[in-house]
Amino acid sequence: MEEIKKEIKEKEAIQMLHEYNDDLLPKKFGIIGKTWTILLCIVFLTGVYCYINQLRNGLVITGMRDFVFWGIYISNFVFFVAISLVGSLMTAVLYLLKISWRAPLTRLSEIIAVAAIIFAGLIIIVDMGRPDRMMNMILHGRIQSPIIWDVMVVSTYMTLSILLLYFPLLPSISFCRDHMKGIPKWQKWMYRVLSLGWKNSPEQYKIVKKAITILSVMIIPVALCIHTVTSWLFASTYRPGWDSTNFGAYFVSGAFLVGSGGVVAGMYLLRRFNTSYDKYLTNDHFDRMGKLLVLLAMVYAYFSINEYLIPAYKMKGEEASHLNELFTGYYAPLFWSVQFFGMVLPILVLLFKKGRKPLPMFIMAVFVIVGAWFKRYLIVIPTMSFLPVQEIPEAWKHYSPTFQEWAITGGSLAGALLIITIFVRYFPIISVWEIAEEKGISEDIIYKHLHESNEK
Repeated sequence: MEEIKKEIKEKEAIQMLHEYNDDLLPKKFGIIGKTWTILLCIVFLTGVYCYINQLRNGLVITGMRDFVFWGIYISNFVFFVAISLVGSLMTAVLYLLKISWRAPLTRLSEIIAVAAIIFAGLIIIVDMGRPDRMMNMILHGRIQSPIIWDVMVVSTYMTLSILLLYFPLLPSISFCRDHMKGIPKWQKWMYRVLSLGWKNSPEQYKIVKKAITILSVMIIPVALCIHTVTSWLFASTYRPGWDSTNFGAYFVSGAFLVGSGGVVAGMYLLRRFNTSYDKYLTNDHFDRMGKLLVLLAMVYAYFSINEYLIPAYKMKGEEASHLNELFTGYYAPLFWSVQFFGMVLPILVLLFKKGRKPLPMFIMAVFVIVGAWFKRYLIVIPTMSFLPVQEIPEAWKHYSPTFQEWAITGGSLAGALLIITIFVRYFPIISVWEIAEEKGISEDIIYKHLHESNEK
């Protein structure tokens, strides 16, 4: 009797695995997907064209000058670095804590992280007036410079993020290689090359799991370093508003918040345009992510209050002028909008169970993401107005982005979204074997089924 029950249970598990495979294989885009991809390509290529123009004419086409030398490129860099930290949060932290419900979210988190960190590196090159001199940072860089630290941690984090995306993806690539029919020859060749001869053997899975564990342990300190070092770039200058001692923790907490918002937005869009994902990205996942967002927003609120409370209490010199500009001056409408829509409103909505349904969650996630970008704008731009210089034209002290800067910035954002879109089109965005483990199917059955599928 026990053997019969065991056999029935195994058959049910294999049937579930077949169902997972059918649901999670990548599918061709419809009209909306193709339109979205074309739109992203247009925005991206517009940004590329404007950057070529910048290379020809120099940074004079931007609003930056000798005294206002950081603009929206740096705001965009800090935003990309921030959202990239979601990979370490969802994949590494929750993996090491053995949080089972994270399984459908890990690959989405990692591709967001990889796309963001790639364009974080590229936008720094865009910000350089002479990108041909980039090799000088490597050949003649000084370890005393925080910029060298930033280059080191960004490149290290990018490498670890790509590996953390690629290793768990190997079984899915091999399944696409063996089971996707009617696809172009180049796509078959791509799957064959990227699968690295994967056979779905238990030994291979053990190696992959060990690699994931090692990478998860390694990426957490690197993730903390990347945003801490970025904050040091600001805190080590004489600009008002950048000398807070909690900048490191402040940046990290904000990064986890916007990264989680990016995952929620991705979850909703996947469910909205592919109904087969409904059973994997459930309302329970939205509910749990909503609770996580509330927690992260509260932590970020604490650091935000801390950032402004001490200088507001003292109100000394340039710090007072800076805070007046933010609280009641030129930047006040944007400042208070960011605080309310990007932090306070999500907390108020997501505290209630009805607010943690998919649509309200998506709306709050969009507020968090947009608010996070403009928050980085406020961190960088207003401080440029308070450098104590004399006998220069007043216009040199102020900064307003030009159309070409906005186009390049928009092109970088479109480029990151294009990477995610292309990935969803050609690779399973949800891992079959991780979902099966979350559902309680034993490893032996998973390996056996996938190996037999591979042989067929």
